[in-house]
Amino acid sequence: MDMALPPFMGTSGLLPTGTLLESLIHTSHEISSMENLPSVQMRNVSTMIRRIKLLYSLFDEIQETKCPLPPSSILCLTELFSVIRRVKLLIQGCKDGSSLWGLMQIELVSNQFYVLVKEMGRALDILPLSLLNITADIREQVELLHRQAKRAELFVDAKELHRRDDLLEIMTVNNEKNIKNKGFIDMGRLKESLSSIGLTSPLDYEEEISKLEAEAQKQAGTGGLIVVSNINNLISLVSFSKSIIFTSGENEKIKEDIKQRSALNRYDPSLISQSVLPNIPDEFRCPISLDLMRDPVIVASGHTYDRNSIAQWINSGHHTCPKSGQRLIHMALIPNYTLKSLLHQWCHDNNVPLVESASSSSTDLERSNNKGKLCENAIDHISAMKAAADAVKMTAEFLVGKLAMGSPEIQSQAAYELRLLAKTGMDNRRIIAEAGAIPFLVTLLSSHDPRIQENAVTALLNLSIFDNNKILIMAAGAIDSIIEVLQSGKTMEARENAAATIFSLSMIDDCKVMIGGRPRAIPALVGLLREGTTAGKKDAATALFNLAVYNANKASVVVAGAVPLLIELLMDDKAGITDDALAVLALLLGCREGLEEIRKCRVLVPLLIDLLRFGSAKGKENSITLLLGLCKDGGEEVARRLLINPRSIPSLQSLTTDGSLKARRKADALLRLLNRCCSQSHNPVG
Repeated sequence: MDMALPPFMGTSGLLPTGTLLESLIHTSHEISSMENLPSVQMRNVSTMIRRIKLLYSLFDEIQETKCPLPPSSILCLTELFSVIRRVKLLIQGCKDGSSLWGLMQIELVSNQFYVLVKEMGRALDILPLSLLNITADIREQVELLHRQAKRAELFVDAKELHRRDDLLEIMTVNNEKNIKNKGFIDMGRLKESLSSIGLTSPLDYEEEISKLEAEAQKQAGTGGLIVVSNINNLISLVSFSKSIIFTSGENEKIKEDIKQRSALNRYDPSLISQSVLPNIPDEFRCPISLDLMRDPVIVASGHTYDRNSIAQWINSGHHTCPKSGQRLIHMALIPNYTLKSLLHQWCHDNNVPLVESASSSSTDLERSNNKGKLCENAIDHISAMKAAADAVKMTAEFLVGKLAMGSPEIQSQAAYELRLLAKTGMDNRRIIAEAGAIPFLVTLLSSHDPRIQENAVTALLNLSIFDNNKILIMAAGAIDSIIEVLQSGKTMEARENAAATIFSLSMIDDCKVMIGGRPRAIPALVGLLREGTTAGKKDAATALFNLAVYNANKASVVVAGAVPLLIELLMDDKAGITDDALAVLALLLGCREGLEEIRKCRVLVPLLIDLLRFGSAKGKENSITLLLGLCKDGGEEVARRLLINPRSIPSLQSLTTDGSLKARRKADALLRLLNRCCSQSHNPVG
């Protein structure tokens, strides 16, 4: 239910008086005549309709008097028309939209009613009742409405809140304990909850599913991945409830038949085929294989498939949704926890074994074990590895479920746990991404809670170490959110980890281009270079180095003011990033803007000479690179300053014997250049 309201009508759009009154009377009469109030927001809707009825009486009487209206009243009536028009849209949305989604959005929609009442009160502030030719009764009613609107407070129906919380509890109660056959949904309780919002017949359920699907499609267009995932969970819940509540007799017969077969040992549950299963509800069939889903996942388009089927589809080179044909903006597979829970319950109720798809590695192991005798230690090792991977998968899926449906406190804890889980092991990072964590973590980057933001960006940093995850993170649209955290994160650690994430992502060449193309990215890194801790400055410098490897980004780094800052950090022993700063400066020599900016700094040359003597091996290499670059192509002044410095020639000669191969080669080149410069100064051209 998209309750976004039109903007408030400005006074520049005043309607002619006759047209304005006719529009007010027509619209307020439409609202006053509304019947079949929605089962959600009933009190807010009914109270609002009563207010509109009072205004309808006012408008009707004003029109009957046929007296000219004072200008101030026309302004008031124009603003009232804007409010009433939006009231109509809001009530119509409550009536025509999904009741279940409206229940989930109860605070948001209640607040929209509250905002409209307050705007109504402000419009009535400027209504000159004393100048209007209306009866005393109407005047008293409008004055009462005005006072009530000014005193009105936000109303969220406690009963509806309880219904919403009850439904959420039903949906999440079995996420943790499915494997132990605990926490299955109480169908009586679920039926009662759905009945309370008007779902009492199969037709009601079908209409609700259609409304939810329309809402999911609308939300998918705005990129609200978590919202679409939640709506799909609701669709699964309603579809399953319909199939159970209205076919219970048939299910009992099927269960009895299967029990008899089990008693006679006529079939091996592990080998049961799809053809002998009881009638599978359509919502439990994978749209690709048409078989019972084992591990349902949601793709970027909002549709649900069995994990194995959609993974094979994607791995074969397809980048579209099989059902809708829509291009997938990312390849993340989001577990559909609610549908998975409903599947478990349906299988439990119908005595259908729910066997998870076995991995090819375990199948190969069993085959090998049957054919020959492998080393027991090797088998134990593989089993232990598989058990560990399964444990990580279960943990990751559980935590992603908490990211999707939990309160802010639970989301913070889940993000922290994923952050730790992703800290070690490439397999962990792969499994967490496969569980669908990345899109949810990206969404949490915009959280106002400092802990959630910090844990989310650090979890993404740890996940990005696995190369394939870099692509998934970029595909999830993370870069703008990461830059936002880098620029104005809630904590310094969040900002620094955002810089480290950019460094990690920019290891891929295409990412260098995409990140460098964002106008805020490089200035934000330079800002952290100025303001961060020692670790933060290092993260910023290494990220700038990676980005500057791509030639088009070099000028952007210079324009952002990095050069003076990097030189200043060279002189700061406490900064501890001498080698990183030298590496960035050496790269920036490769563009005209960088060379000009570096040549402006007169303190750099003596600093580089000292670093030739006392710097690290890498520092010496970058120092000699800088000096050689500064002396070439019109750098005679820098060469003369080197020649008059008594420490420069001995330092260069020492480097030609003791330095690395690269440093020796460049030191030789610089000594030859200085020798030519010295010869030219002694033999000037006549």
